[in-house]
Amino acid sequence: VSMQSACSDSEDSFDFLFKIILVGDSDVGKTCLVQSFKSGVFMEKQQNTIGVDFTVQTMDIDGKKVKMQVWDTAGQERFRTITQSYYRSAHGAVVAYDISRRGTFESVPHWIREVQQYGAASVVLVLVGNKSDLHLQRQVLFEDACTLAEHNGVLAALETSAMEAQNVEAAFVLMARELMARNGPSVAEEASSNSNIFFMSEIFHLTSFQLS
Repeated sequence: VSMQSACSDSEDSFDFLFKIILVGDSDVGKTCLVQSFKSGVFMEKQQNTIGVDFTVQTMDIDGKKVKMQVWDTAGQERFRTITQSYYRSAHGAVVAYDISRRGTFESVPHWIREVQQYGAASVVLVLVGNKSDLHLQRQVLFEDACTLAEHNGVLAALETSAMEAQNVEAAFVLMARELMARNGPSVAEEASSNSNIFFMSEIFHLTSFQLS
């Protein structure tokens, strides 16, 4: 995984630059996640993404300025060839499903295989179960997501709600911290109890923690 630095006197300076791709079935809320991450605003009615959409967000994480390029890919099959080309240079991939639609979760192994096939060998994977606000319509247990993540080399499993802005920023901060740790000085992770975030250690034991 590469790291880029900018001159400190530049107006657009940053310590880290990471490219993150967002993949998953159609209508799992990928675009809503990006919108929530970028502006904190939830827009319920979103048109299906055509090919790939792009946004940039800069965050201060552990005293470092981190610029994240987030590539929101279309879930439809007809755009698959287009979106696969964006996997190659990605540092990380967020694989999203809808907790209220079991079929979108059953597609997750397919998306993981795609990222692993077309992306870099060192790409960091995070599994996100979106629409946690629809808990009354839940069709996917969080425990099932944790098991799938553990068995597929995924860094962490989270449940998010773009509507309620729950864990959305946490997902990207988690990704950024892991990439920072791989590219620079060790970044400490603070352990705490959060039932909606599980981290896989190097030996893939489940440990819960909350991002500060």
